[in-house]
Amino acid sequence: MGDNPLDRVARIKLSIGSVERGRSEGEFYEPRSLAFDHHRGLLLVVDCYNHRVQLVSYEDYDSFVSEFGREGSQPGYFYYPYGLAIDHDLDRILVVDSGRNRVQSFSLSDQSFLSCVGEYGSRVHFNCPQGIAIDKHHRRVIIADSNNNRLVFLSSIDLSFLFSIGKRVARPGVFNSPSDVAIDHARHRIIVSDTYNHRVQVLSLTDGSFLFKFGSQGDQPGQFNRPLGVCVDNHGRIIVADYLNFRLQAFTYEGHHISFFDCGCAKPYGVAFDEHRGLIAFSAGNQVHVIGVYEWLADTKFVWLPERHRYAPSWIKHAVLTMTMIRSLVDESSMSMIPNELLFEIFSHLEAPECTTRDQAREKSSKACAMV
Repeated sequence: MGDNPLDRVARIKLSIGSVERGRSEGEFYEPRSLAFDHHRGLLLVVDCYNHRVQLVSYEDYDSFVSEFGREGSQPGYFYYPYGLAIDHDLDRILVVDSGRNRVQSFSLSDQSFLSCVGEYGSRVHFNCPQGIAIDKHHRRVIIADSNNNRLVFLSSIDLSFLFSIGKRVARPGVFNSPSDVAIDHARHRIIVSDTYNHRVQVLSLTDGSFLFKFGSQGDQPGQFNRPLGVCVDNHGRIIVADYLNFRLQAFTYEGHHISFFDCGCAKPYGVAFDEHRGLIAFSAGNQVHVIGVYEWLADTKFVWLPERHRYAPSWIKHAVLTMTMIRSLVDESSMSMIPNELLFEIFSHLEAPECTTRDQAREKSSKACAMV
């Protein structure tokens, strides 16, 4: 087993998989894109060189849940899958099967195969597609068709072709091997990692028209060397996996550099954000890591998001419940004046109890509350 400096970084909440490539459950061989299923506390990982998608729980201490897919050309099988998106509205998972130049859809509830687009003879012809995102406003699916140097827009209803934009030149609004795409729904924008132009482009979500770009080739703050994965957090900040610079970079929604996260000797590929828990997951080497956005970007302002508490880890929920019961018995104490929203925020900054089961976590959190 090799040594990875990421394992020693205090801001990493969770590391899944081993440094060496693996084929067992919960291990990866060059993982690519990621997506949070916040309804079930799951992280979906495209395990590219194992030709499968794995589902792991990031609440129950990185436990393996299930997987689907295997190497092959028939429907429901994969050959070097890259992109992944969850469509909660239609209860499905969309997977970009890059080696077969197609996009496949699966049931979110049981991962059974549903449909496929891009097969030989269809109206859509991809060439090494990679990233994928869902436009909820216009009910569209947007795919980074990498070797065709374009974005392809499909109907989210039946995955029928709508239109495409881009071609391979260096001018604004066109691409050189775009690898990933993300949606800033609050600002109605598309964020594209324009990989071999070493920049990020921001487009209108309405028609794909060019708005602005940022970045150039280099290793200085705000520069890139083959940017790959991209996501948007709940403040509109753009997080980019700066692949050959071995780092993540964070930018304002206007494209101004904020900070970077050193990935050590591992090259980051995919990146995803969970707005309900304030987590960022990224794939690097043969592992997946989860960090807290508030620990990395320390200037993040506190935002009251009661809905997020629904998706808090079970040990936090139990700790807050226990403290609420205690303070209900104590009048006019300082503890009784602390709102639950603030308790959730405080506990989210603490390390999870080092337990192997949920019952043990509950027992430790109860003991911690009893000492308050």
